[in-house]
Amino acid sequence: MNKLTHFDASGQAHMVNVGDKPNTHRVAVATGKITMLPATFEMVEAGNHKKGDVLGIARIAGIQASKRTSDLIPLCHPLALTHVSLEFQLNKADNSINCQVRAETTGPTGVEMEALTAVQVALLTIYDMCKAVDRGMVMGDIKLLEKSGGKSGEWKATE
Repeated sequence: MNKLTHFDASGQAHMVNVGDKPNTHRVAVATGKITMLPATFEMVEAGNHKKGDVLGIARIAGIQASKRTSDLIPLCHPLALTHVSLEFQLNKADNSINCQVRAETTGPTGVEMEALTAVQVALLTIYDMCKAVDRGMVMGDIKLLEKSGGKSGEWKATE
């Protein structure tokens, strides 16, 4: 097992020095879902929620959150993101919405945290917009699906 890189030799938390690492193209894909009541799902699917386009607003919130990750996670480096995309898949069978985020940059450190943060905030935005009609929504299954770039190369989640 690798050591935890956010701790120095004396066990103190620190920001990892990436100054000597080469810039490489880096990609991360993350996912998560929110499950809701059938009536809430139908409202989102039909696009007739009184607050507007729930998924459109959640997409913008996720993109915005990816750009603010270093403000939220104390030891994350601020990154110049080159691309962030969010896709939603509506699943009527279990009244859930899956969010998948792809984040990219060219730099000395990865974009996993930006992709994961975007998923979380997009799902929280859906919750916020729909909580007046369904406070029992459940968010979960948030995980990294894959990453590429850097010294560690490619990684894919196993099912």
